[in-house]
Amino acid sequence: MKKAFITGITGQDGSYLAEFLLEKGYQVYGLTRRTSTQNFARISQIIHNKNLKLISGDLIDQHSLTNAIKDIQPDEIYNLAAQSFVQASWEQPVLTGEVTALGVIRVLEAMNVAAPKAKFYQASSSEMFGKVRETPQDESTPFYPRSPYGVAKVYGHWITVNYRESYDLFAVSGILFNHESPRRGLEFVTRKIANGVARVKLGKQKNVELGNLDAKRDWGYAKDYVEAMWLMLQQDKPQDYVIATGETHSVKEFLQLSCKAAGIDDWKSVHKHNKLYDRPAEVDQLKGNPAKAMEELGWKPTVSFEELVELMVKEELEKESKRNSNL
Repeated sequence: MKKAFITGITGQDGSYLAEFLLEKGYQVYGLTRRTSTQNFARISQIIHNKNLKLISGDLIDQHSLTNAIKDIQPDEIYNLAAQSFVQASWEQPVLTGEVTALGVIRVLEAMNVAAPKAKFYQASSSEMFGKVRETPQDESTPFYPRSPYGVAKVYGHWITVNYRESYDLFAVSGILFNHESPRRGLEFVTRKIANGVARVKLGKQKNVELGNLDAKRDWGYAKDYVEAMWLMLQQDKPQDYVIATGETHSVKEFLQLSCKAAGIDDWKSVHKHNKLYDRPAEVDQLKGNPAKAMEELGWKPTVSFEELVELMVKEELEKESKRNSNL
């Protein structure tokens, strides 16, 4: 039985990845921070699985990481934990650097010391491209991050390359473009729109307050993207890959399609601009080129943009309706 160690297991990607690996017969270990209130909602359906074990630790505590990896001796390590909300990275830039940047080298150090034969996956981000130098973006596109989060991810990406080349580790980065699901945090624009539109439809609120509607992203389905992470670690040679749909859509399009999925005719009646949600430095357009991943990994997205929006809105309508009935 293969063993996998996942940091960030209680997040969107971590929960889907844990399910995916359990289905493949892995013994899965998940790192969780000790906090006053634990949120295991995303892994509630697998938390009692006998092949899942949660380990206490933190990306800012080297000792806990080294001990965990030494004890587990994992075959695969997936570093998905981060301060991952771009907007918050301006409000907490030092914390973002501490976790999202330096957290990566702590996991790599722990692996290099305690399990150097393991395979390591780093969650890189399309936000590293920022003020894009070319469209679409692929593995050779230069980085130009436009937020503390993007800068931290660039550090994490390059330190992974550095450890791969310096210590001959099997260490790869997946440069994942935006990937969404009903498990997205409410602070992220896609889930915020899907939830807000559902609440407007059910008469719970009047508007959805948003920042820049013209920002364009390459949006895919998170469940598709965790398979790509796993595929990268099944290769003979460690390489970095862009994972994306190759399509770009605006925030406005996401709002319009959400309203359509909820049966709201006039999207403008739902929208309200709030300048608090405008970024200090905007990333105007991201569009990935997944050709390498498609050719070498045999990976491709299975859920279209329209299907993703509909899936998220229907889930929110169901959740919000249940909250009504439980009152």
